[in-house]
Amino acid sequence: MYGFQVYSTEVDDRGIDFIIRHGCGPFLEIQVKSVRTANYVYMHKTKFRLKDDLYLALGLLSEGKPPELYLIPSRIWETPNATFVSRDYGEGRKSKPEWGLDVSPRNRGALEPHRFESSICKLVQHS
Repeated sequence: MYGFQVYSTEVDDRGIDFIIRHGCGPFLEIQVKSVRTANYVYMHKTKFRLKDDLYLALGLLSEGKPPELYLIPSRIWETPNATFVSRDYGEGRKSKPEWGLDVSPRNRGALEPHRFESSICKLVQHS
């Protein structure tokens, strides 16, 4: 896969689906999410801690079309906005605090810089 070494995790108890490394570069943790019809994807903050070596691999699935793939650095959520959201639910609530991604059509433009191909090229250049 683009010259990356790919390591699967034994157990998915920390929100990491696999680890990649290019050449002698750093190991990168990847969490994978896909969405078919919903407009929102989230990761619990306890399992998706913002750091340099953590990325979200996102697949947007549409009937009869190839998937749209993105690779998004976790640090983008340090500055939440309408697309990359932070939700801190109060104590005793049903939902845990989460980092969210609003992938509704009005927000798709914010995803463009994170298209899989261009993100992978940037990672290869820095390894």
